[in-house]
Amino acid sequence: MSSISHPQLAFWNRIARRYARDPIADMPGYEATLHRVRALLSAEQAVLEVACGTGSTALRLAACTRRYLATDVSTEMIAIAREKLQAQPVATLQFEVADAVQPPAAGFDALLAFNALHLLPDLDASLAAMLRALRPGGLFISKTPCIGEMNPWVGRLAIPLARLLGKAPPVLVFKAQDLVARLEQQGLRVEAVERHGTRGKDFRVFIVARRP
Repeated sequence: MSSISHPQLAFWNRIARRYARDPIADMPGYEATLHRVRALLSAEQAVLEVACGTGSTALRLAACTRRYLATDVSTEMIAIAREKLQAQPVATLQFEVADAVQPPAAGFDALLAFNALHLLPDLDASLAAMLRALRPGGLFISKTPCIGEMNPWVGRLAIPLARLLGKAPPVLVFKAQDLVARLEQQGLRVEAVERHGTRGKDFRVFIVARRP
């Protein structure tokens, strides 16, 4: 949820409670992603997750790190995440309100962005800003809906209509190869491109890249 204009910020604050109640559509695919990410993290690492939403993923991953800072620009999302953390304490985890493109600190060993990159207002500029938080040799790990791989009517009609009705934020439409190219243009070395979905065609690409 990165550098979001005021109307979009209002959208995320408004839907936060409903968003927290929505079930994960593909739980086996989600669990596969968590398993993959845990294998990439370690107890020596400081990790930054941007656009963490209501914190469900952070709560599942933080225990295997030295420090896990999860941020979101939505105050309501972070309020819910802190409620979850109070009910389920994890010593290494902290939630903070912060814009994804204005990292609160630098020198992180891993930067995580799940279901967020398609919400950036300017993909190239936003990636460049986000990556300032990542130390040389650090990992960038993301899972992103590639709407450009869906039926064309989704991007041309369904999403604009949902936006008109106040049920969706602005989104970027791109394919996995476009995202990989953008990451490489930022100087990252892409190490893995995977799909973890278990229900039909998976439009959410999982990417692991390293900053040289």
